[in-house]
Amino acid sequence: MADFHRARPITELLNDFLRDSGLEQPLLEQRLVQLWPEVVGQMAAQLTTRLEIRNGILYAYVRSAALKAELFLNRQTLVERLNERVGGRVIYDIRLLG
Repeated sequence: MADFHRARPITELLNDFLRDSGLEQPLLEQRLVQLWPEVVGQMAAQLTTRLEIRNGILYAYVRSAALKAELFLNRQTLVERLNERVGGRVIYDIRLLG
């Protein structure tokens, strides 16, 4: 008998739809940006004026030179934590501007 009658969890169906429609990556990117304050802390998040993801790179605009230096030293750890929190490889680098 055909497999198309097999019941599937709604989350599986939704994930398939998002992937097939090309919406999965933009949603993961948006989720990653939302997680920035949680991963870097509220103080660092308040000194970050804008976040953008382009071609797998997170661009963070930071108002403090000291914070920019600290984030630069920890950027690989931040990449790993952010990707882990969204459940996929969304970014591979962080560029700090400002």
